[in-house]
Amino acid sequence: MEFKLLDHKKDFLLNLLNNNYSNETIYNYTRDLSLFELFLSSRGIGFSDIDKNDIVNFKDFLRTGEYIGILKEDKENIHNFSKDSTGKLSPRSINRVLSSLRTYIRYLIDFEFDFPVAPESIKLIKTEKKSSQVAEFQELIKLIEFPSVYEKNEFVKFRNRAILETLFSTGMRISELVSLNRDQVNDDGRIYVLGKGKKQRFVYLTERAKKNIFNYLELRDDDNNALFTPIRGGRNGSVNNRISTNYIQDKISFYRKKLGIIVPTSAHSLRHGFATYLAEEGANAVAIQILLGHESLQTTNKYMHASDKYAEETHKKFHPLKN
Repeated sequence: MEFKLLDHKKDFLLNLLNNNYSNETIYNYTRDLSLFELFLSSRGIGFSDIDKNDIVNFKDFLRTGEYIGILKEDKENIHNFSKDSTGKLSPRSINRVLSSLRTYIRYLIDFEFDFPVAPESIKLIKTEKKSSQVAEFQELIKLIEFPSVYEKNEFVKFRNRAILETLFSTGMRISELVSLNRDQVNDDGRIYVLGKGKKQRFVYLTERAKKNIFNYLELRDDDNNALFTPIRGGRNGSVNNRISTNYIQDKISFYRKKLGIIVPTSAHSLRHGFATYLAEEGANAVAIQILLGHESLQTTNKYMHASDKYAEETHKKFHPLKN
């Protein structure tokens, strides 16, 4: 198959880099636009020739997973795609791809290049609105403490407990956690992190989180800069090898199932729980926004809404006419 590359794609990605977008964001745009290039190649059409109907067909290309079969057969161009492009996309992931295409076309408009369709003509697909759920507080505590009970390897036991304690103590993202270095942790419990969009903020460790991190670090005898590492600092004793996000997510899922926790729980669920239970204790929404590193208070409000159950119980308990 002749692979049809998008005009000005490299310039678009360079523009993102120059505007201080993260490597992860640039990687996502690269992957998403590569799927559109694959669609164009499979239909034998050039980017300049597409119309609104081609956008409709591209949605179907993504929705049905047609690209999966093409990728399996097209050995010549498989290097253009990462392994996570070879699975069927969820509706939300399809919308991410469509949004990437929109942004690319807006770039063409801004730089006065030719563009075949208006970005507004790329309509996102309808997705189900999921109600935010978080496991009960005591269930989260059992999950966080489970490595100490279940894991047999001493290093893994202390490290995984420290990881879960850190996630729930700080509310940080899993990407922020795996990027932590040892010298970012000290006795005062404040950690300065570089978050999404390269936004900087402080997060804070509880006393029990600090204790578990220091207990874990006492087992370390390597020169790795990373705070959380694979066993023995990683393959070949690399000083930069870090534990992977996939490993952490898989372990959390495994622990949840072992404990019989019904509510789906991930690293993001610990961040969600952090915000929800702070709200239930009466924390100010603006303070939670700062702790989470959100740009908008509107984004934080979904965690406040998650504590509606607590609000209802408060109303029943304290309303002056409750009796």
